[in-house]
Amino acid sequence: MPTAMHPRLDLLDAARFLDVVVVLLAAPFVVLAGLPVLGYAVGAAGWIVSRVAGELIDRRAKASRDVRTQTGLTLFSSLGRAWLVGLVILAVGVAGTRDDGLTAAVLVLVAFTLYLITAIALRPLQRSTRT
Repeated sequence: MPTAMHPRLDLLDAARFLDVVVVLLAAPFVVLAGLPVLGYAVGAAGWIVSRVAGELIDRRAKASRDVRTQTGLTLFSSLGRAWLVGLVILAVGVAGTRDDGLTAAVLVLVAFTLYLITAIALRPLQRSTRT
């Protein structure tokens, strides 16, 4: 939780969501480039919903004192998010065109890559700010 005692924590919290910011900032470029907007919109919505759900589940897991509960919630979060995003990509590819599915898949791949790199890079900093 950000406090006046730890101003770096605010920057860490903002940096943790770099993937979501990039997904949202990509919208004008998708439209200007003439890429499939349906694929972008559905892929972006799926990614953002999965990230928010993942954050909520992770917070609940960290708040639990039971190791089995923490493990179960973390596993459920990881697998559930992957299935959610995969099904969203499949659905938009079937409901729209193949290009919509491809656009959603590329968007999610880029967002996941940013998420993974950011999580790895920030892990040591997050550990050092805990009290």
